[in-house]
Amino acid sequence: MKERKNMSTDVGRGASAGIRPDHEVVVIGAGFGGIGTGIALQRKGIHDFVIVDKWDRVGGTWHANTYPGVAVDIPSFIYSFSYEQRGDWSRVFAPGSELRDYAESMVDKYGLRARLRLNTTIVAADFDDRNSLWRLSTDGGQQLTARYVVLAVGGLERPKMPEIEGLNDFGGTLLHTAMWDDDVSLAGKRVAVIGTGATALQLIPAIVGETAHLTVFQRTPIWVFPKSDAEIGWLGRQVLGRKRIRSVLRLAGNLGTELAMSGMVAGPAWLTAGGRRLAEAPIRRWMRSQVRDPQVREKLMPRYGLGCKRPSMSNDYLRTFDRPDVTLVTESIERVTERGVVTADGVEHEIDVLVCATGFKLWDRGAVPPFPVRGRGGKDLERFWTDNRYQSYQGVTVPGFPNAFTITGPYGFVLGSYIWMIEATSAHLARAIAESKRRGATEIEIRQDVHEEYYRECLRRQEKNFLFTPVCEGSNTYYIDNNGDSPFRPSTHGEMYWQNRHFDLDVYQYTVGAPTPAVRAEAGRREAQQH
Repeated sequence: MKERKNMSTDVGRGASAGIRPDHEVVVIGAGFGGIGTGIALQRKGIHDFVIVDKWDRVGGTWHANTYPGVAVDIPSFIYSFSYEQRGDWSRVFAPGSELRDYAESMVDKYGLRARLRLNTTIVAADFDDRNSLWRLSTDGGQQLTARYVVLAVGGLERPKMPEIEGLNDFGGTLLHTAMWDDDVSLAGKRVAVIGTGATALQLIPAIVGETAHLTVFQRTPIWVFPKSDAEIGWLGRQVLGRKRIRSVLRLAGNLGTELAMSGMVAGPAWLTAGGRRLAEAPIRRWMRSQVRDPQVREKLMPRYGLGCKRPSMSNDYLRTFDRPDVTLVTESIERVTERGVVTADGVEHEIDVLVCATGFKLWDRGAVPPFPVRGRGGKDLERFWTDNRYQSYQGVTVPGFPNAFTITGPYGFVLGSYIWMIEATSAHLARAIAESKRRGATEIEIRQDVHEEYYRECLRRQEKNFLFTPVCEGSNTYYIDNNGDSPFRPSTHGEMYWQNRHFDLDVYQYTVGAPTPAVRAEAGRREAQQH
């Protein structure tokens, strides 16, 4: 990349950075977010970039999660990039391995293979104020430098182990669904699963035929929909192989998801409340029809409103609890012993394998970002969010962190398919970087006033969010973070799509040449006063 020197005529600004970075852009993460970012950058004529990932293959979540039964819970023809739709899925809801293969095919088709640096874990990211570039430290003691950095680390990144006394004292095999060990056999063993969320919903029916006895510890029941899944045979592939038909089906699916998910958050109260009540009654009837035992049936019925936490779909999950070799336990867990799990009623449930289907550290304090990210003047991103609540502009960038962008930042994701957000936020950051290059800038940073206006608007809209009403009491939803906020974007997908592609480029401030240390110090002082 050709460096510009002595470009600035502004008072108090010095020469541009004299160090040439290794790459113009480093993208951290080779899941769908990183792949989508690479494609977006190329579309804007930006080709000097690498995609770094800790795993040995691309795919992110779909490479890391290999537990039995793992599959997408949004129809495959929706859970795919709009510009790379496929008609050859094996099922309506494709298994995880197919999603990983889809990611591999994207890498090859768009020429990203040569830009990958796999088996490389980034452990710290620091902005070099003097040279206006990012220094990324790896677990191997190396350092990568880049003018711009993109954090394409997904939300389902850091497995969350339950905080239960004695968990590490368990004498059997301890697993987490996100760190599944295929060498562990469950055949003929007493297995317990902690958790009844979307992952457990897939796992439990997939392993119950193998175990000698399965015990499921439930804290909060989940809303379960019937799953209209089916194998896509020759005829189905012929239909989905036709672009126009596939596009119509995709549009219908998108509209349904828009109404069912983002509409619940962004729609008017009379519509969301009325729609939720209309939907709850038939779903409860269906759920009850799946379980014969009346006592077990009622334990599986959620007492909070539909939509308070992510629902899921399964035709087998509820029926599993009619089996004589399956036990549902709703008493709270007191501790784990060497032999099993002790519940609050004093019963010790002896087991051989303990599986934690307890999700990820999505908005947990200290977990985001997954490694130290220090911006201008050493400003720490995790500390900033801890002290000031989660916030970012369109889920893409934060003041005080020039030349840094995220794919899944706070208030960027509209409930639904992650793919829609990835396409939107990657288009946003690629457009911003391209404009920075066009202006010959060494730094680009979101304006403080623009960021604050967007954040205030998100909080204002959040006030009418039904998640904060008595309807959701007892849901234990991950939709709400440790600050009591819901850092999902309170808008429709259409608004997310439009704003990320058509924002005024002057919402960013561009620096041509690096500010002198005195100017930086004054800027840091003003920023500290604002917070």
